[in-house]
Amino acid sequence: MIEFSHKPVLLEECMEGLALKSGGVYFDGTVGGGNHSFEILRRSSPDGRLIATDLDDFAIAAATKKLEPFAGRFRIYKSNFKNFERVLEEDGTAWLDGVLLDFGVSSFQLDEVSRGFTYRQDAPLDMRMDEGASLSAEDVVNDYPQERLARILREYGEERFASRIAANIAAQRRKGRITRTGQLAAIVEESIPAKFRQGGPCERKTFQAIRIEVNGELEGLGEAVKGLARRLKKGGRICIITFHSLEDRIVKNVFRDMASDCICDKSLPVCVCGKKRELKPITHKPLTATEGELQENSRAKSAKLRIAERV
Repeated sequence: MIEFSHKPVLLEECMEGLALKSGGVYFDGTVGGGNHSFEILRRSSPDGRLIATDLDDFAIAAATKKLEPFAGRFRIYKSNFKNFERVLEEDGTAWLDGVLLDFGVSSFQLDEVSRGFTYRQDAPLDMRMDEGASLSAEDVVNDYPQERLARILREYGEERFASRIAANIAAQRRKGRITRTGQLAAIVEESIPAKFRQGGPCERKTFQAIRIEVNGELEGLGEAVKGLARRLKKGGRICIITFHSLEDRIVKNVFRDMASDCICDKSLPVCVCGKKRELKPITHKPLTATEGELQENSRAKSAKLRIAERV
């Protein structure tokens, strides 16, 4: 089996934020290589329990192996964390002491060229976290109408040259199907004026946008965060790591909404909305990686951690 390598981001901050305890039941929605999960189980010994999900078969296999010292205390389900209701029902678990969600693409997925996530090396245009899924990056790039493709690049990648890139993709695919990451990267680079290619790889935003579309990363995200927070016991914590502004904005808004009480017009003599505060923010501003962590793991640069507690 290919070795699954992934450096956990904001590990100590997450563990402290979860307020781990023996006997607690914890949910790791993106198990990856199992690094965060390992620490959750270690620090909730001797009888803390973990329920985890992931879509990547390699990740599940690697995490299962890594967590062998805690056999009997964890279960990993091949599922999107957004399907937590079904997973928890199958597990026979109603309430949780902590939830951890890490929305980042794993180091393994970026470094394993054949997965087609990276623009740095030529590979098949894939980007599926679940290799059994039907929709791939090749499908998005070749089969989506030009206008829809431009909208995805603009909304998911926050790419200012979305229309130009989409037009050039459409022109190129009329000559032949685009099947390689190298082809796409070249089209993006040619579409962006030279003076705007500074400050990092110009392909990053386009590849991010297409990856988000392929994996439906933002679809139902707010509802899933809210639903998982409502599965917490009183005093339970939810920790969420995001890697771009769209995800962070969704998490921030959900936390803010769940942390607010009555939202009635202040002119009303009594509350008629019935809204009750559900969460207490633990981090009023997101936590970011320390200089030490950034030196060891440059991919932590864009990571933001938000933590809230059930009231």
